[in-house]
Amino acid sequence: MEYEVVIGLEIHARINSKTKLFCRCSNDIFNEEPNAHTCMICMGNPGALPLTNKECVSKAIKAGLAMGCRVNEFNKFDRKSYFYPDLPMGYQITQFDIPVVEEGVVNISLEDGTNKDIRVNRIHIENDAGKLTHTAGGTLVDYNRAGTPLVEIVSEADIRSVEEASQYARQIQKIVRYVDASDANMERGQMRFDLNISLRPKGQEEFGIRAEVKNLNSFRSLEKAAEYEIKRQTEILSEGGTVVQETRGWDDDKEITVSQRSKEVAADYRYFPEPDIPPLLITKEMIQKLKDELPELPEVKAKRYQEELGLSSEIASQLAAASDLAKYFETALAIAGDAKKTANWILSELTAVWKEASIEASESKLSAENLGKLVKLIEEGTISNKIAKDIFEEVYNGDLDPEKVVEEKGLKVMSDSGELEKIVQEVVDRNEKIVSDYKGGNERAIGALVGQVMGATQGSANPKMVNEILRKLLG
Repeated sequence: MEYEVVIGLEIHARINSKTKLFCRCSNDIFNEEPNAHTCMICMGNPGALPLTNKECVSKAIKAGLAMGCRVNEFNKFDRKSYFYPDLPMGYQITQFDIPVVEEGVVNISLEDGTNKDIRVNRIHIENDAGKLTHTAGGTLVDYNRAGTPLVEIVSEADIRSVEEASQYARQIQKIVRYVDASDANMERGQMRFDLNISLRPKGQEEFGIRAEVKNLNSFRSLEKAAEYEIKRQTEILSEGGTVVQETRGWDDDKEITVSQRSKEVAADYRYFPEPDIPPLLITKEMIQKLKDELPELPEVKAKRYQEELGLSSEIASQLAAASDLAKYFETALAIAGDAKKTANWILSELTAVWKEASIEASESKLSAENLGKLVKLIEEGTISNKIAKDIFEEVYNGDLDPEKVVEEKGLKVMSDSGELEKIVQEVVDRNEKIVSDYKGGNERAIGALVGQVMGATQGSANPKMVNEILRKLLG
């Protein structure tokens, strides 16, 4: 029997506010000393009253608006009761039946060139638990993460393949980064996925029994876990068995999912309205203000790059994929003036350096302004592409002004026509066969002559002038 995959994703992204969701403790906890950012409120001490962080609410709404969601002008927080050592309150403060935003759509692009809309059921705000570290001597708990703010983005079960799941997750990451709701850096634990996956016979309307795979912390883990579950559930159903509704964990080393517990339902969590936090009332004026603050989103930006700058679809999409990369490109382009050359330098030279250093465009040693100056020097013919590559490492590491480096090192392109004509003539005289090939109609032969002139001048000749002189000499 042929089965159809049905997937829904719950994506948790940490809101990049300065402080936690309900207290003044710092939300910047990466690589901090364990338990250094805690207080009576996020540790759940009796009598300590939470106060809602307005910035977190605004950023959650922006994320929702970017996904076309409807904002609930009246929404509220609820208590979700469960007991884990890393949850100091003994319950989580979340949003159950009235989330801050709901009913949106995210469009994804697939490898076959088609697009698909994935519906967003809801986005709600909640506080995170702490972190457990299991050792041979016992389990250690760090409460720095307890109380940090999350948006949980819940999709409808519209996803039908591993590729769709991966593309949807990547698109969500782009959006929350673009609207500055979350840094969504998975290496720093700022984004994770819960995979709800089931199979059903092809053509059947009713959903199958689903398994939930919790806390997947990379796109690779999401893809591998989905692939494994499809295989596992297919084998069970093909043998006449029944898939158990349960929560499973992902073993990254063995690349398998493992059973953790039977799946809870809403009644198990004993939801009830949070008594210490009043409902949130979002005004129409606030919604409009947040709409006005939304940036140009990646798909719109990529389309503009194609139409206005003449970039290919692939290059435009790469540059628009991350807001900090797009900003870097646009800043450099404003100085360089040539979109294709600027894009090429960013996507070839710079991204290789950034990838090796595991940094983003916003952390680049070389400022966008100085990259723009470097590309402009090439565009104006002041230096050759070869010279630019020769000085790139020095310019990058020191964030040096390339104009000053070129001036101090005397690297300007040779543009003295008299001197160039002499060198070109010498190259022509000693390459009778290549000259004959060119005159015989082999247009590409001239490239070999240009190459020899560039070699004779150690790359300092102006390539455009060399071409012009050669064509003049060769008729």
